[in-house]
Amino acid sequence: MEASAGLVAGSHNRNELVVIRRESGGGANGGGGAAVARRAEAPCQICGDEVGVGFDGEPFVACNECAFPVCRACYEYERREGSQACPQCRTRYKRLKGCPRVAGDEEEDGVDDLDGEFGLQGGAGHDDDPQHVAESMLRAHMSYGRGDAHPGFAGPVPNVPLLTNGQMVDDIPPEQHALVPSYMGGGGGGGKRIHPLPFADPSLPVQPRSMDPSKDLAAYGYGSVAWSDRMERWKKKQEQLQHVRSEGGGDWDGDDADLPLMDEARQPLSRKVPIASSKINPYRMIIVIRLVVLGFFFHYRVMHPVNDAFALWLISVICEIWFAMSWILDQFPKWLPIERETYLDRLSLRFDKEGQPSQLAPVDFFVSTVDPSKEPPLVTANTVLSILAVDYPVEKVSCYVSDDGAAMLTFEALSETSEFAKKWVPFCKKFNIEPRAPEWYFQQKIDYLKDKVAASFVRDRRAMKREYEEFKVRINALVAKAQKVPEEGWTMQDGSPWPGNNVRDHPGMIQVFLGQSGGRDVEGNELPRLVYVSREKRPGYNHHKKAGAMNALVRVSAVLSNAPYLLNLDCDHYINNSKAIKEAMCFMMDPLVGKKVCYVQFPQRFDGIDRHDRYANRNVVFFDINMKGLDGIQGPIYVGTGCVFRRQALYGYDAPKTKKPPSRTCNCWPKWCLSCCCSRNKNKKKATKPKTEKKKRLFFKKAENPSPAYALGEIEEGAPGADIEKAGIVNQQKLEKKFGQSSVFVASTLLENGGTLKSASPASLLKEAIHVISCGYEDKTDWGKEIGWIYGSITEDILTGFKMHCHGWRSIYCIPKRPAFKGSAPLNLSDRLHQVLRWALGSVEIFFSKHCPLWYGYGGGLKFLERFSYINSIVYPWTSIPLLAYCTLPAICLLTGKFITPELSNVASIWFMALFICIFVTGILEMRWSGVAIDDWWRNEQFWVIGGVSSHLFAVFQGLLKVLAGIDTSFTVTSKAGDDEEFSELYTFKWTTLLIPPTTLLLLNFIGVVAGVSNAINNGYESWGPLFGKLFFAFWVIVHLYPFLKGLVGRQNRTPTIVIVWSILLASIFSLLWVRIDPFLAKSDGPLLEECGLDCN
Repeated sequence: MEASAGLVAGSHNRNELVVIRRESGGGANGGGGAAVARRAEAPCQICGDEVGVGFDGEPFVACNECAFPVCRACYEYERREGSQACPQCRTRYKRLKGCPRVAGDEEEDGVDDLDGEFGLQGGAGHDDDPQHVAESMLRAHMSYGRGDAHPGFAGPVPNVPLLTNGQMVDDIPPEQHALVPSYMGGGGGGGKRIHPLPFADPSLPVQPRSMDPSKDLAAYGYGSVAWSDRMERWKKKQEQLQHVRSEGGGDWDGDDADLPLMDEARQPLSRKVPIASSKINPYRMIIVIRLVVLGFFFHYRVMHPVNDAFALWLISVICEIWFAMSWILDQFPKWLPIERETYLDRLSLRFDKEGQPSQLAPVDFFVSTVDPSKEPPLVTANTVLSILAVDYPVEKVSCYVSDDGAAMLTFEALSETSEFAKKWVPFCKKFNIEPRAPEWYFQQKIDYLKDKVAASFVRDRRAMKREYEEFKVRINALVAKAQKVPEEGWTMQDGSPWPGNNVRDHPGMIQVFLGQSGGRDVEGNELPRLVYVSREKRPGYNHHKKAGAMNALVRVSAVLSNAPYLLNLDCDHYINNSKAIKEAMCFMMDPLVGKKVCYVQFPQRFDGIDRHDRYANRNVVFFDINMKGLDGIQGPIYVGTGCVFRRQALYGYDAPKTKKPPSRTCNCWPKWCLSCCCSRNKNKKKATKPKTEKKKRLFFKKAENPSPAYALGEIEEGAPGADIEKAGIVNQQKLEKKFGQSSVFVASTLLENGGTLKSASPASLLKEAIHVISCGYEDKTDWGKEIGWIYGSITEDILTGFKMHCHGWRSIYCIPKRPAFKGSAPLNLSDRLHQVLRWALGSVEIFFSKHCPLWYGYGGGLKFLERFSYINSIVYPWTSIPLLAYCTLPAICLLTGKFITPELSNVASIWFMALFICIFVTGILEMRWSGVAIDDWWRNEQFWVIGGVSSHLFAVFQGLLKVLAGIDTSFTVTSKAGDDEEFSELYTFKWTTLLIPPTTLLLLNFIGVVAGVSNAINNGYESWGPLFGKLFFAFWVIVHLYPFLKGLVGRQNRTPTIVIVWSILLASIFSLLWVRIDPFLAKSDGPLLEECGLDCN
């Protein structure tokens, strides 16, 4: 599918398919296609014939440096008889695929191109090849993306007479030669080299050629027999390497430079780094001590009720028990925290050697956007540009942008982005800049000349900055133009109406902006594939929001590129570390641990947050403490962005099971004992077999092989080797029922290592791509239930990761030294509360769904402590109810003069003090092993209270209304204008209903403090002692709500908020004290006496 094909729109249900061509000159290709055509038409500068095409069907290019037009015949003659160099740039010709070797080729590449050099074609053995069986489902041979097919010899192959006429050459017997003549047949193409053949066929013409036995055979263009010498050298290296390993490296003399490279390439690509025992052991000890103290604390609280305030005592005890259970769910998944290291140099030695074709696995990037008015196109453009410039082989990268709002603004902005990428990508790779999102690169307040040695860097950087500013102006013009929608709707450049004018009723749309045979940069290099996708939407269908859009991208990418790994990013998360994908591949492609890894999750890091981070936007405690703890169990949970997936795991397959070593028996036991044990084990297996079969949730399971190739040979009933009696038999009809009615997509799901199929033309692939994004494609399939992103909650990320872990997969948490991805976070209080509300509402929805971790997934591959973390992720919104009650108790105690505890004895005081000490020591030790700063830890504690009494509380009630009554409510936000200074949005006040509960709590506790102090002043000295406990309780609430109060009050002409708070508090106290002193009335020293009229004398 070429980038110049234009926008493809259509609907499978309506049998519509329209191709809207782009204007000439304005396409994503620019003049790339014309340049290729001109190069193909240029005659050979040596013989004057046409240059022709190469082995892969592309225009033949002899020199990769200057592309000097030379035909294949002259190229081979020059390599065989001439100087072996390009006539124009004098660069030595490299051996191209399908060309014979000459002297010196062994120094260029160490991989023998047997298929291209000897013309070998696979014959037998196709029945066990997953690629062959997957293509047999379509009953056709395919050539898409793989070059032309070259069939092998159909008939018997001849035995060619030796060209030396049977004479001895350098003491080598004639029967040991591997000399093969060139054949001239068919269309007159170049001949192929083949191995010595067992019998002769006179029908094949032979062109003998005289040879000088004393001359090197490689000079004649024929193969040499030096392979045996190379094999001996290789065996010698292996023996030396084994000797070095057995001796521990002590006898290594360093003579052979290849040995350390070979040894390094065989090393693991990553390793676990456990937390130092001096840091983690005290942390575990204090957790155990805290559990013991909690037991004694609750024993005292339950056994000593407060009779005169029984209701307050009962509420407080219930709240404290809930808090303890919540702490246990949060604490124990952090029992085994680990860190990880990756080795990118070993990855390069194994899969990405310089001068050789890269063996790294392809990756499909997913970027999702909906509304360009809320998600600015410039932000999305920066994310796409950072993907296109990633440090990864360009032929392995495909970027798919999902526009779920079908906005023409997004489409045009992406078109502008593809043009600017032709300048931006080579600039990034030439100077190795970081980050590769231009907006954030040019905003860096650092010395951009550090480590830059190229003399042209400053000039090129200034030119690129000017280009980017012009690009921003063009994007801003598109945004300004989109503010006013024409009455007849938007029209494209050719006058046709925009297919997405009706956002809720439009066909599916696909546009390839960059990709194969199109879209080269300004230096003539290939660019990664860039595809615009807008799935079909029709009234009456449930489109499942973001989860449905991501599943549509999974299917489109499987049809067009089918990379074995996927990376999804939000439109506001750009790649900050260009090597992040290689970091993930260190886990995914590791032969030791990679097969069981379903995804690699990166932490979220954010730009544009103020230094104090008053609303805990960075979530440092979660990403640097909780996620590290989960990585030591079964892996981190999926957080919705910055995650590299294994495609097969998204398809609902079970994780591969590790093979258990064969059990050993002891010969010293008598035979009758062994027979009894064996028979008992057999009976147990027979008894448990039906039970295990009931637990199968998929149509078939991959028993010991993670690849679905186990079932590939069983797709067609007559395939050799298929066992009809096996329980895993699955046919194409069942697969289509599971994955949908697309034979191309179903066939692609059977290819574990990815790769496109061979049997579809670009036109048929376009039709299939439109088909798989149709709105009715998922009907009566497992999409959203067992496959892809799981439906049922607005936080589809938790559900998706949970399902994978239930299938036995594990995930990996990767924290590179340079943050992999960065995004934007809400700055003001109202937006932050609404973000937390959405997360909490999704957890409540999961709580009421069938996928609730409390009762789903038992008997699968989910580990016990991992289940604890998932239970905590869906239970935490319910903590808002006891938290709200507990924060109200201090005010009630101060107003009524009652308290939640009786007068403490000495023993009770010890348990109270021990509990508080354990809480503080746990936090300190947690910060010590994780490296989290104390201000980040404290901000997280504060926002736990703020979010708990506001967003979490509303999420519980909204979830109850939605699940029980079917009422879907929403909370609107009205905004006031802010200034234009840095972090101005931080001080923007937006009123929302979520602000009511915490504001009420603050007022209640302020009033309670004033009332309590005034009451103590009135009652004298003895009342101050009980007051201190109540005041401490109230100040605990006020201090935790302080960031909320600061956001609520705002700047107030830049007067510090703390001054305003203390001013109100102290003014109230001194006012009451002034009334108590009453200085305007005279006071007598004794009682007032009156005369009674009696004479006492």
